Amino acid sequence: MGKSVVAKKPRKQILIFDMDGTLMDTSTDITITINHVRKKNHNLEPLSSEEVVTMINGRNVNLAHAFYETQEYRETDREAFENHYWDQCVQNVEVYAGIRELITSVKEDGHFVSVATNAPSIFARKMLKHVGLMKEFDYVFGACDVQKSKPDPEMINKVLRFYRYTPTAFIKPLMIGDSHKDIEAANAAEIDSLFVTWGFGKEGEVEAAQIRNTKELMEIIIEREE
Repeated sequence: MGKSVVAKKPRKQILIFDMDGTLMDTSTDITITINHVRKKNHNLEPLSSEEVVTMINGRNVNLAHAFYETQEYRETDREAFENHYWDQCVQNVEVYAGIRELITSVKEDGHFVSVATNAPSIFARKMLKHVGLMKEFDYVFGACDVQKSKPDPEMINKVLRFYRYTPTAFIKPLMIGDSHKDIEAANAAEIDSLFVTWGFGKEGEVEAAQIRNTKELMEIIIEREE
């Protein structure tokens, strides 16, 4: 009788990263542009970066009202933001410690990496290119690429279709982000998720596995291979 063959667990992983507050600190430039619109269009006092980040990551927050004291985004505010942010978005952006090394390492291990961000796609790609990360990702999916942004799972599902994901070919995909929107989108797409606390997210904000640095993230990625 021949020896029984035990199927090996697939090693390759699909790692999906949020951008703002996960890969890069973009809070200063976002805040500067929001305050530009507040002053120019509404003559409102400036907000701090901490206030802006809290609003962005908050639950059930009407951002139009929080930023501009309107019930919904006005086209004049949207245009003013985009026109200003196009140049501003690369002025102060910083990649978080350990991110470059982590991306290099997981790619060397044969894993796949993409970005799923609620930022407009054109800004996301410009910022990632500016900091030298754009070429590291297989694809960058932004708000312009979907009908509904996170926490809707549409963006994650697009990533999975991009890789032609099947459970037999890959380890269960992993979403890595700093917001409840990332975790809820991952849950809806039925994939794993990790909540990072080194960026915009704060420890204990969501009910999800939490990591404090890229060393912990790398350890989890390695554990998932075994």
